[in-house]
Amino acid sequence: MVVAADRRTVGHPGVGRVLVVIPTYNEADNVERIVARVRAAAPGVDILVADDNSPDGTGAIADRLAGVDPHVHVLHRPGKEGLGAAYLAGFGWARRRGYDAVVEMDADGSHAPEDLPALLDAARDADVVIGSRWTRGARVLNWPLRRLLLSRGGNLYARLALRMPVSDATGGYRVYRAAALDAIDLASVRSQGYAFQVELSRLAHRAGVRMVEVPITFAEREHGDSKMSPLIVAEALWRITRWGWRDRRVDARRPAALSRWP
Repeated sequence: MVVAADRRTVGHPGVGRVLVVIPTYNEADNVERIVARVRAAAPGVDILVADDNSPDGTGAIADRLAGVDPHVHVLHRPGKEGLGAAYLAGFGWARRRGYDAVVEMDADGSHAPEDLPALLDAARDADVVIGSRWTRGARVLNWPLRRLLLSRGGNLYARLALRMPVSDATGGYRVYRAAALDAIDLASVRSQGYAFQVELSRLAHRAGVRMVEVPITFAEREHGDSKMSPLIVAEALWRITRWGWRDRRVDARRPAALSRWP
């Protein structure tokens, strides 16, 4: 990995200091590759590899990368606790160190780091930026029909159940400004996987922060195993249904609330 020599390059213009949080569990085949691509695409950002004590040595590889590049950091977690818990830990790490924005990015290469500058540019005028697979201009590569239908159907259900005009509520490539994280009740978040991303979309929408979607190119992972499972899908469907009924009961008592998309 090539380390940028110019340490004066800090953050992203109009956004400030940026931390890219990359959760890992058994991503030894991917972590060095994805870190190098992020460093090339956005030399001014910092990276936090949040490793859940991967038995394949992912954490040790991340430590080696951090040892030669001051932009790379590692958060060693005690064990596999899920995607949501890893991101919440990363958000806390960033907030304690005064970052202005935090990026969610998968380790497997499905989120192209080359799209990151466009997401950060959009964050100049938004509190939350979603890298969307299902908005105009986006591309999804190498997905079987079953995965395409599952994602499109799940996002349509989330949009209707939660009355939330987001095309890709389950997408995990995002930028959160510090103000958005402050507005969201992160302590209340309990979900994981797809449900975690939907829950943060819902909380951000209901907090009234400004959200935008930017088209991305999404590609199926080439190395390692997917963390998707029927349990993750079932959790998402159950939680979305529950949140939808709860929100309708609350909003019935204040019908003017959430009448427009911020």
